[in-house]
Amino acid sequence: MSKSYKEIMNQINTFIFDVDGVLTDGSITVFPNGELVRTMNIKDGFALKTAVEKGYNVCIISGGTNEGVRQRLKGLGITDIYLGAHHKVEQLEEYLEIYNIGLDNVLYMGDDLPDYPVMQMVGLASCPKDAVPEIQKISDYISQKKGGAGCVRDVIEQVLKVQDQWNTSFDAQVD
Repeated sequence: MSKSYKEIMNQINTFIFDVDGVLTDGSITVFPNGELVRTMNIKDGFALKTAVEKGYNVCIISGGTNEGVRQRLKGLGITDIYLGAHHKVEQLEEYLEIYNIGLDNVLYMGDDLPDYPVMQMVGLASCPKDAVPEIQKISDYISQKKGGAGCVRDVIEQVLKVQDQWNTSFDAQVD
């Protein structure tokens, strides 16, 4: 009998996220000067910052290269940010080797085909509810939230609650 996603969440100490379609809704606004702008959810940001403060490993692996995204994530305390990552398995392996992290301890959230190889490797593959069908098919957990609309908050909060690391005093303030 395979483990439920809640059982797997007990062993997670590392969160890895894609950006476009996960931390954003996948939309890009293109300004006349060519600048690309993305929108991120503040509740996702709160959960990312909370995970960092609680001592979880948090990493971003994205094919995008927007420096504004890097600055936003750095502001949340995330130091391991791989942008322009077109072979995500290489970045995953490098990151895990640097910090001596086992694949079974990793939750990865992605939404599209570039995430597929990485998601097949990790302990808990997850995705937003609007991920492409191929990604949904291999996900252990599909958030009821869409990309850019709280799916990151959802999965971090669930892991922290399973591990008794979510401060319930937050719940009354944000729910």
